[in-house]
Amino acid sequence: MFEAMHWTSTEDGRVRCELCPHHCVLSDGQTGICMGRVNSKGKLYSKNFGHLVSAALDPIEKKPLYHFHPGSLILSVGPNGCNFRCPFCQNWEISQQEVRTSFVPPEELVESAGRDGSIGISYTYTEPLVWYEYVFECSRLAKERGLVNVLVTNGFVEEKPLKELLQYVDALNIDLKSIRESFYQKLCKASLAPVLRTCKIAKKHCHVEITNLMIPGENTDRKEVEELVHWVASNLGQETPLHFSRYFPHYKMAAKPTPESTLLTAYEIGKKELFYCYLGNILTRTGSNTCCPVCDNVLVERQGYSVSLTGVKKGKCSSCGRTADLVLR
Repeated sequence: MFEAMHWTSTEDGRVRCELCPHHCVLSDGQTGICMGRVNSKGKLYSKNFGHLVSAALDPIEKKPLYHFHPGSLILSVGPNGCNFRCPFCQNWEISQQEVRTSFVPPEELVESAGRDGSIGISYTYTEPLVWYEYVFECSRLAKERGLVNVLVTNGFVEEKPLKELLQYVDALNIDLKSIRESFYQKLCKASLAPVLRTCKIAKKHCHVEITNLMIPGENTDRKEVEELVHWVASNLGQETPLHFSRYFPHYKMAAKPTPESTLLTAYEIGKKELFYCYLGNILTRTGSNTCCPVCDNVLVERQGYSVSLTGVKKGKCSSCGRTADLVLR
C-alpha cells in the first residue's frame, strides 16, 4: 500500500480522509466509502495504488471529449471503487464492488501511454479521484514526457486536492448528473455543491466538457434541463460542450431507456444558450457534428468514432475564419 495524501489524525487514533466531501473517519482496518483508502495503524493508505481494473486504447470521443484533440486515441485506465452510490451506474460491476485488479507501476503505465499512437492517459471507467495518489504520480510523469492527462470524473472532491492535481491535467469531462441537490442526495448519496465548485475551478485551469445522463422521471423535466443549461452557460461559458447521454436500465434501476424525443428536446433547449450540444448513447444524426456557431459550417464530422476535421483550417473555421473552440495538436 501507498501512504495517502490529504488526511489528518483524530485524538482517538482514527483518521479523517480529506480527499472528498464525505470526510470518512476511519478506525484501524476500516476502509472508506470509496473502497480505495484504508486506516492501517493510525495512518491512511491508498490500497488501490497502481491497481488497474481495466485498460484499453480508446478514441478520445468515447470519454466523451469532442473538442479535445478530436480523432485521437488515448490509453484509458480505471480503478476499483467510487465515492458515489448511484443505482443507475453503468459500470457498477467495477465501481460498486471489489474485483480482481492488475498492478502496474506509474513508470510502466506512462511508458505504455507513449506507444500505439496514444496522446496520453485518460483516468476513467469508474471514479479516478478515489485513485488520487496514483493519478497524481502518473500525471506528473506523463506531463514530463509531453503526454496529456484526462479525467473523466463525477467531480466530488475537495478544493485543495483538486487544485494540486489540476497542475498536471489537460482536460476533464465532468458528469453533472443534475442541477438539483435532491437528486444527488437521493440517488448518489452525495451533494451537488462540491461538483459545481469542481466545474468552475477546473474551467479556469484546463479544457472542460460536461456530461448529463438523462434518466426518465429523475432529471428530464424541462425546467430542470433549462436550469442546468443556464448554469453551464453562465458559469462555464457558452463555448463549453454539453453532452446529453441516454440512460439504459442497469444495476438497481429498472426505468425504461430515455426516449429519443427527450434527448432531442434537451438538445434544442441546450442550443438556445450553448454553442455546442451533443447526444450520446444513441444513433442519431442530430448532436454528432461540431458546427461553427457563427456560420454553421461543419468543423468536425463524426460517424460513430470515425472523425474528420472537414471544416477546420489552421485552427479556424474554413468558411468564416472564426477561431475554432477546439484543442488541436
